[in-house]
Parts: sequence; C-alpha cells; structure tokens
Amino acid sequence: MDRIVLAGDDGESREIARRLVRARLRAESLPIYPGARPQTMDAGYASQDAAIELWPSTVAGWKVGRIPDEWLARMGEERLVGPIFADAIQTFDAGTPARFEVIEGGFAAVEAEFVFRLGADAPAHKTTWSEDEAAELVDALMIGIELAGSPMAMINVWGPAVVVSDFGNNAGLVLGPTIPGWRDQTEDALLCETFIDDRSVGTGRASSISGGTLAALRFALARCARRGLPLKAGQLVSTGAATGIHDIRAGQRARVEFPGIGTIHCEAVPARARSAA
Repeated sequence: MDRIVLAGDDGESREIARRLVRARLRAESLPIYPGARPQTMDAGYASQDAAIELWPSTVAGWKVGRIPDEWLARMGEERLVGPIFADAIQTFDAGTPARFEVIEGGFAAVEAEFVFRLGADAPAHKTTWSEDEAAELVDALMIGIELAGSPMAMINVWGPAVVVSDFGNNAGLVLGPTIPGWRDQTEDALLCETFIDDRSVGTGRASSISGGTLAALRFALARCARRGLPLKAGQLVSTGAATGIHDIRAGQRARVEFPGIGTIHCEAVPARARSAA
C-alpha cells in the first residue's frame, strides 16, 4: 500500500514527479500512488512544479477546479490549479471531432468549460485581485471542454493534494468559439449541456461555477503568482466544470452544447506511448 505523509522533501517531490510524468508519456496506469501521497496543497504543488519542468511542452494555460466540500477545511483552499500544455490544446473544427487519448486503467472525464484568454501579462508580484481587475486582463471568453485525465483511476478519491501533484488531473483542452459581448451577458444566460454517446449527463451554466468564472480567474492569478508563475498574455484559464465531471471510456463520444454559441464534439481513443521518460 502507498504511504501517506504530511509532505515530502524536495527529492521525494521530484521522484514522484518523474514517475507521474513517465506514466503519462508511456500511457501506463498507476494502481497505487508513486510515493508518499501528499497531504497538503504545498506538497502537491511541489510535485507539480517538478513535473512541469520534466514535461516536453510549454505551459499555455491553467485549469481551475473546485475542491470538494469534504476537503475544504483540511486543504485550506477552495480551488486548485493545474497546467494546460500547448501540445494538449485543440481548436475544435466542426468537421472533425477532437480526440481525447485516455490511459487504460487510469482516469478520464470530460467537463464543459468557460475559458478565458488573457490579453495582457499579470503583474509578477500581485497576489490579490478584484473581479474588475481580473476582467481587465481578459481578451476573450470562449467555450471549451476540459479533458480531465490521469494514469491513476483513484486520483480524485485520494484527494486534492494528489490531484494537484498530477497536473491538476488535466490531460488537455478543446477550444470552441469566442462568446461575443461576454461582459454584457449574465452568467445565468450562458448555458451548457453535456452528452456522452448522445445521452444527456449534465446541464449547467456559467453561474454554476462556484462564485462565477471571474472568481476562478482571480484564484488562478493569485495562486500562480504566489508560485512565481504569473499569468501571461495569450494564456488560457479554464474556469471549472459547469455541468459536472463526466467519466468517459475509449470508444465513447462526448458532445457539449452551448446554446446560441456553439457545440463541441470529441471522441475518446486509447492513449499511445509518446516516449520512455
């Protein structure tokens, strides 16, 4: 059984990161956590930072996820962030479904998302943001699907610090159209519905995201700045699961409809090894 400790040292964080990255690149599942499971957010982020350095792509944005209620008191934060890498971002073409490579024996899910694109760099040392200040950085709000994925089937059960350690349970992002005049619309009016194999599995709207989309952006700005990773112009921030987290298996199809804006399709396929890290 994998050990549980409050936090690992830097060497342990790097070794966990190496094993997580290797599993992802080899498309191999991990039935147990590859080391001592982190029990604090800082311990999880230490492994995430080390894994970012090992991953063969650049960070092009961040996913934001809400921490479940039963973990809030223990973790001391309401949300978490994970990197979205440039090589895992797809722009949806209406003629071809996006592809979601899922690791057999791991975790895979799709999430309807509202995604900010930044038009300006965030000040490097600014760690407190109002919604108006955060909105001033935004170039566009877009629709999308987060591809949530991990080599570990139990990643969410093991808790938010484990989620953070493995790239925030992110495996990619599919981008759809820009929402015109987003600041002039109420978040209640921005609707979405998720389908797996043509069966509706969840409905929601931008206001379904706890505190709203700008609260998620504020968190990403602050958390990343505290880690020495201030957000940059052109980066994306995926703000949270608006209809829930919907498991998907290789061979299944997902569709997310955003009425009046667009529809995004993707298909889940078996993951292929990229290299031996």
